[in-house]
Amino acid sequence: MVDAARARGNGGRRIPCGMLLLGVNIDHVATLRQARYRGQAGPLPGEPDPLRAAHEAELGGADIITVHLREDRRHIQDRDLKALAASCPLRLNLEMGATAEMVGIALDLRRAGPAPQMATLVPEGRQEVTTEGGLDVAGHGPALREMVARLKAAPGGMTVSAFIDADERQVEAARAAGFDACELHTGPYAAAFASAGGDWSLGSLRREHQRLLDAGQRVRSLGMRLHAGHALNYANVGAVGAMPGMAELHIGHAIVSRAVFTGLREAVATMKRAMAGG
Repeated sequence: MVDAARARGNGGRRIPCGMLLLGVNIDHVATLRQARYRGQAGPLPGEPDPLRAAHEAELGGADIITVHLREDRRHIQDRDLKALAASCPLRLNLEMGATAEMVGIALDLRRAGPAPQMATLVPEGRQEVTTEGGLDVAGHGPALREMVARLKAAPGGMTVSAFIDADERQVEAARAAGFDACELHTGPYAAAFASAGGDWSLGSLRREHQRLLDAGQRVRSLGMRLHAGHALNYANVGAVGAMPGMAELHIGHAIVSRAVFTGLREAVATMKRAMAGG
């Protein structure tokens, strides 16, 4: 069987139901570009170009392209997002702070064209290097419910996901707020994996993995799609990809880091193989 909506959202590629999908976050491609071209507003995007990275990721087997347009525009720029929305070969997932500005940008893009097809609401702090900790859906339910409703009502519709900690209270709040999916924050699991050296006989690693399993089961029992991401790498990804009902993994830093040595296409292909090794 094939989910037609998922096929349309992936450049016409027919994606079998139940297949674990990889969303490649290309923010750090833009981070490298900004190291040289920050503040330059010429007609060319500078290099490396995130749009070219999206095409390379597709050739490596990516299913989704993920970008985070931050309030301070530290990596992805507005023109990057517009170029990706117009020409991204895959489904485009826009990570965004839960703000009126970002909702407006997402809706304007969706009115103008086919992308982004998905929005993931995340917490955002100016001092953090990357997103740390999950969105407090339980503490901001009414405001988030309104944002989710606006995004889902975009022309053509939009899938809306919440990046949350593996906490049953947050899962239930996400369901109440109308989210279609929950992306579980895998940072604590990744830290435990590194601390244990990948030794599953250690209770600290098993506990963090069990937290993900429990939260994932609750996500699915409430009828939402199960996603995961943050600090996943080639060593620790297998056990997360093997979780029952896992639909999507969103991974950036590990892939872009490996791409420095192997090229992005090969780095993505290697991650796809690691995901299947759980």
